[in-house]
Amino acid sequence: MALSRRLRLRLCARLPDFFLLLLFRGCLIEAVNLKSSNRNPVVHEFESVELSCIITDSQTNEPRIEWKKIQDGQTTYVYFDNKIQGDLLGRSDVFGKTSLRIWNVTRKDSAMYRCEVVALNDRKEIDEITIELIVQVKPVTPVCRVPKAVPVGKMATLLCQESEGYPRPHYSWYRNDVPLPTDSRANPRFHNSSFLVNSETGMLVFNAVHKDDSGQYYCIASNDAGASRCEGQDMEVYDLNIAGIIGGVLVVLIVLVLITMAICCAYRRGCFINNKQDGESYKSPGKHEGVNYIRTNEEGDFRHKSSFVI
Repeated sequence: MALSRRLRLRLCARLPDFFLLLLFRGCLIEAVNLKSSNRNPVVHEFESVELSCIITDSQTNEPRIEWKKIQDGQTTYVYFDNKIQGDLLGRSDVFGKTSLRIWNVTRKDSAMYRCEVVALNDRKEIDEITIELIVQVKPVTPVCRVPKAVPVGKMATLLCQESEGYPRPHYSWYRNDVPLPTDSRANPRFHNSSFLVNSETGMLVFNAVHKDDSGQYYCIASNDAGASRCEGQDMEVYDLNIAGIIGGVLVVLIVLVLITMAICCAYRRGCFINNKQDGESYKSPGKHEGVNYIRTNEEGDFRHKSSFVI
């Protein structure tokens, strides 16, 4: 007659460790149990990865295996009814009965994967284990913006941006192939410069550029998957010609004064006043043919003079 579960547990509690090991299945566990050798695998894009799911205890010889992918709040089958499903079709398989292998992983494969095992012959028939897969992506060539020319003493900002890498890349700037520190004050080699590098945003900011800041600049974006750099770009720092600027301003002022004086002189000489007609005889628009009108000294007094046309 089979012993009840409670009685078996009582007996097991009183047995030495050696006998516990021998009677482990019958005394303590009649259930399927899973484990994984790595529940947080990290892999570079386009490499292969194994998602470990191992049955440690089960009385069922042929348990049912299912793999599911959980991403953006949605759950889809990856392995069901002994077949690969979904976007892993053609580039994955199941090995060792329960583990999942993926080839040529992409950034879209980053997700939670759940291994579920159903063992109908066990008292506890179902067990599951969740594995988080992280796919790291190498940065692409960053976009760099470097001003071509900046006057001495002025502020200058250099930009470096990259949007594909995962995890988010860190940025470093180089001048003439020499790496720049995050703060120029931290390195005596750059005591003539005044700049800050933000490794998170990729910004290189000069508070006031000096002649020594001239050179070729480029940026490198890097993460655990790799690094990429932009092409070098030249930045020239030039001196302002103060004397030339002042001279140019004076020349403009002198030209403006001369033009003003010329206009005033022309106005005084009457060059801008219309000449009046001073002739005493003029043709009236409404006069008849052959009739002349002669204006007298008194305003509004006109004499009519007849003329004959032969």
